[in-house]
Amino acid sequence: MSPMSSVYDILKQHSIGYPQDAPSPDWVRQVPKNRAKMPSQLEHAMETVLFTFHKFSGEKNYLTKEDLRQLMEREVPGYMENQKDPMAIDRIMKSIEECRDGRITFEGFLSLFAGLTNGCNEYYVKKMKPCGKKY
Repeated sequence: MSPMSSVYDILKQHSIGYPQDAPSPDWVRQVPKNRAKMPSQLEHAMETVLFTFHKFSGEKNYLTKEDLRQLMEREVPGYMENQKDPMAIDRIMKSIEECRDGRITFEGFLSLFAGLTNGCNEYYVKKMKPCGKKY
């Protein structure tokens, strides 16, 4: 089992793949299409994180509280299903909002994503790795 599969199992998340309706920033169009090798797993993961943010933020390039709620419910349902705190989204908003203006930038989203991923890593190291689960 790969570490990526472990993260998906922990969060009960399924891959959204490459969003066909995601906006295509200029730098994406500049990437040569005739690359000699396939993108790595990490490159795919980066692309998924980037396009997931933009799928939910739309043209405004930031997430509102409702955008964040929808993103969390659709993309990390395992986390949301196990939340016992009905104010979880409010607490997340307060912890990653930079300017206290109700907007979460991409950097704030990355902070949230890093925190969730770190929690998955801690679970993997403490519970799964000692039992022989390998990437």
